[in-house]
Amino acid sequence: MNLLPQQSLGVRQIGLECARQPAQQRDQTEGSHIFDTALRFHNPASEDGRTPSSPRPSTLDPRRRAFTLIEIMMAMAIFSMVITAIYATWTLIIKSAKIGQEAAAQVQRERVAFRTFEDALVCARSFQADLQHYSFVVENGSSPTLSFVARLPEFFPRSGRFGDFDVRRVTFSLESGSDGQQQLVLRQTPILMDTDETEQQFPFVLSRNVSKMEFELWDTRKGKWVDEWTTTNEIPSMIHLTLTYSRHNPDKPYAAPQKEIVSRVVDISSTMVPGGFQRRGQSTGGTNTSGVPPTGGKLQ
Repeated sequence: MNLLPQQSLGVRQIGLECARQPAQQRDQTEGSHIFDTALRFHNPASEDGRTPSSPRPSTLDPRRRAFTLIEIMMAMAIFSMVITAIYATWTLIIKSAKIGQEAAAQVQRERVAFRTFEDALVCARSFQADLQHYSFVVENGSSPTLSFVARLPEFFPRSGRFGDFDVRRVTFSLESGSDGQQQLVLRQTPILMDTDETEQQFPFVLSRNVSKMEFELWDTRKGKWVDEWTTTNEIPSMIHLTLTYSRHNPDKPYAAPQKEIVSRVVDISSTMVPGGFQRRGQSTGGTNTSGVPPTGGKLQ
């Protein structure tokens, strides 16, 4: 075997050292140096026979080669706690959003219901010469009803269904819905016409979960509120409307429903038109009240 000059010099030095040492120590030293020399021959690029990238075997700690079972269990426990907290927070957000949306929808339905009452009452009409078609009917009790004739605006609910028939009888009542809960409904019928079958079977639902509806009317003769209106040929000056809502908690189906009472007073500016104004040229009590001057005379 051909050796390099440096390698040959190293072999000679090893031989001299072995000759100077005792026999037993010489054998151990010689074997160690021979092993080191063989490693140098195997990889001349490295002085100790190992590649630069390979770690020393003595630097590896066998106790840090993997996670222990306790560490893995602690990591899994912490991860489970984090996931549980995220899920609980997300569930709370969903429930809060649902409750908020239901509350906003309920408030909106209440507002629409009272606005519909107001729009109809301020447009009420009554004519003394035609009381059979323009009666003002109010009923309290187990089946409350409010029915009267009004000249309704175009933005009133379902006005587009009746076209140019803007003078209609409106009827507000409480009925049981498909879910068994009471609901406030509205029906409309053009004056001098029969009730439409579709309108009778499918009324307009103003509000749901209305357990009670009450009316109080201001009697100008008695100067107080009354709950019974017997003079159906007159329009009261004010009406006090009260709606009681009953809401059930879905999380507590067997609990008593929560009740909310909402009331409002509506001022009715309409009055009954006297018969003299309705019949052209007819006078009442010696005074012309028709608004049309008689022939050859002046308006009194």
